[in-house]
Amino acid sequence: MPSPERPSMSAADWLLLAGLSLLWGGSFFFAKIAGLELPPLTVALGRVAIAAAILLTLARVTGVALPATLSDWRPYALMGLLNNVLPFTLLFWGQTHIPSGLAAILNATTPLFTVLVAHVATVDEKLDAARPAGLMAGLAGVVVMIGPDVLRDLGANVLAQFACLLAAISYAFAGVYGRRFRGEPTLRVAAGQLTVSSVILALPVALVDRPWMLPLPSGKAIAALAALAALSTALGYLIYFRILARAGATNVLLVTFLIPVSAILLGTLVLGEQLAVRHLVGMAAIALGLAAIDGRAVRLFRKRQVA
Repeated sequence: MPSPERPSMSAADWLLLAGLSLLWGGSFFFAKIAGLELPPLTVALGRVAIAAAILLTLARVTGVALPATLSDWRPYALMGLLNNVLPFTLLFWGQTHIPSGLAAILNATTPLFTVLVAHVATVDEKLDAARPAGLMAGLAGVVVMIGPDVLRDLGANVLAQFACLLAAISYAFAGVYGRRFRGEPTLRVAAGQLTVSSVILALPVALVDRPWMLPLPSGKAIAALAALAALSTALGYLIYFRILARAGATNVLLVTFLIPVSAILLGTLVLGEQLAVRHLVGMAAIALGLAAIDGRAVRLFRKRQVA
């Protein structure tokens, strides 16, 4: 019996992945601004609740039906827990105790965990010789680009670092579990998991943060939270689930390698920041890693060798 064909990325999927990296790269910036005035749980709830409201409105306007029964909602509840509630809370809390660069490096371990989970849990996303090497090259590129000096902080705030790693593991399980939604409208999946995430987060936020007792945030913090919800979450998840359905969990979560690239390029183009040599070296390592994971360049080289 032939082995199932591994999901692959088309040129359109790679473009969508690059766009997703821009949206999610901005999430660290928006969350940092909002987190200066709001507690982590409140930021997480605001992010998913506003995004859910946007997507539910869009679903109603376009006629996309939501799950009808309680049992139909259960898969969305698990997806929301793994993909939003746990990682958002862990990352937001972790970023209040460790540098954002270190948080980005720890977040970039997501594809490594995804490969392991997918290898065990799926029949068509198994490990091969090229994929681990590509993943390690991509992770090394992230470290080089952000700056190896940030790794000096690995010995401090271990609990916050562990929280960021747990977030990466949660994302890995969410990516593999999310394969079950293939064939469903992307809008329904995104709106459903964000709606359930909002319901799950509402009680702990009310008990722990009591947001009605907090000082009114500034316009800057409110704008950051709105951008975090509308761009990085609502639009971001529409793209995420589209790639996941077409290219699989391991491929879509390669976005965590591209997020630092997007952040640095945005800083260079928008803020006039300097592009250092280490940035170019790191980007080259990430590109090499992604090419190895994609496999097309390797297959083309082998065909030419045979010819």
